[in-house]
Amino acid sequence: METNIATTPFGRRPMTLGMISSQVTARAVPKDATVHKWHVFQDIKDARIALGATDRALAILDALLSFHPVTALYGDSELVVWPSNEQLIRRANGLPPTTLRRHLAVLVECGLIIRRDSPNGKRFARKGQGGEIEQAYGFDLSPIVARAEEFKNLAEAVRSEKKAFRLAKERLTICRRDIVKMIDAGIEEGVPANWGRVQQAYQAIVGQIPRTATRQTLEAIAEELEGLWAEVREALESFLKTRKVDANESRNGRHIQNSKPDFKFESESGSGNKDEAGGNVDTDNVRSLPKRELPLGIVLDACPNMLWLVKGCGGIRNWREFLAAAEVARPSMGVSPSAWEEARTAMGEQQAAITIAAIYQRQDQINSAGGYLRSLTDRAKVGKFSVWPMVMALLRAKLDASKTTGTGAEAAAVDLEGAGKVVRTESRLDISDALRRSLDKPGRGS
Repeated sequence: METNIATTPFGRRPMTLGMISSQVTARAVPKDATVHKWHVFQDIKDARIALGATDRALAILDALLSFHPVTALYGDSELVVWPSNEQLIRRANGLPPTTLRRHLAVLVECGLIIRRDSPNGKRFARKGQGGEIEQAYGFDLSPIVARAEEFKNLAEAVRSEKKAFRLAKERLTICRRDIVKMIDAGIEEGVPANWGRVQQAYQAIVGQIPRTATRQTLEAIAEELEGLWAEVREALESFLKTRKVDANESRNGRHIQNSKPDFKFESESGSGNKDEAGGNVDTDNVRSLPKRELPLGIVLDACPNMLWLVKGCGGIRNWREFLAAAEVARPSMGVSPSAWEEARTAMGEQQAAITIAAIYQRQDQINSAGGYLRSLTDRAKVGKFSVWPMVMALLRAKLDASKTTGTGAEAAAVDLEGAGKVVRTESRLDISDALRRSLDKPGRGS
């Protein structure tokens, strides 16, 4: 007795080595083998990429497994299912017929199923007199049983690799976060270090991370970051140890944190013996200083290094461009955004920019630009800071240097213009002979 369950022709198909391998494996399945079809299917899904299967192919395999009436698959049982294309399309969420045929071929090529074609290429089952199936033509699921252990091992390897990849990403993320926080802490606390170089090194390493990276790539980058992490950590710990020693030594006296630079800007109104570093003058002296704003020309004469920040862009022609140059100078010196914002609040935006320019002019002599700026900000809050002494001290140093070299201030200006650094369109206040004589006398007040 023959029952035609499905009559979907498949035509003649070429035999491949993958099909032959699957058939050999299926014949070698132990007769006493038993697997849970949905557990094996989960392993196949996890190892999908390694097997070369597609998402839609697995959706079709899911549908094929659902046509087998029992959950447990036995090595000595009949494992052939013979659904029609219409039934498969319905259970596979409405795939187009061409897509169905293409991904059925993928399942066969991956060795997940075996085609059992009838002489006429149709799928059906032949039943005996007792109603039992004697012969079935369709899709053989025996590779699910024969290769169950292989699928399990492959899935475990894929899961382990995914876990290792996740741990590498977490390791990289934590290291990046810690380095950024430590750099910010070092800048905030005025730790003496070349934070600009550290930030550049960090950006260089992070810039190596590709959009899609392998685990090995992430681990290699993480190792580089951990090396930088160790350097930054050592710098912070050394600073903490030094500060602790200083605190112990000054337990019976007043502790002075050395966050200032090694040099001092001379005041235009002091003799040089008073503590007037960086415009730190007495309140009375601050009140006696000129009330008008410093002209941009004088500031640029005192701080010509700022012009290098806009080289090739037409120079600094107004205060707006000067403020933009200060924004460029700030991070290069390791001044944190919070220190900069606090300075602008206490001094005013223009005065803070002039202060940044003065510090930038002598940054090679300053241990911690951020800590020094915070010190000046604190003085500005109580009215004991003015940018006039800083700028005048820089001008005096410039004039002294020109006298030593014999070039003169005019020659220095010519050199700057020749380098293409100075292009100014707003009116400039030239240094008069009286002002020059005043600068030559360090003990004279404003």
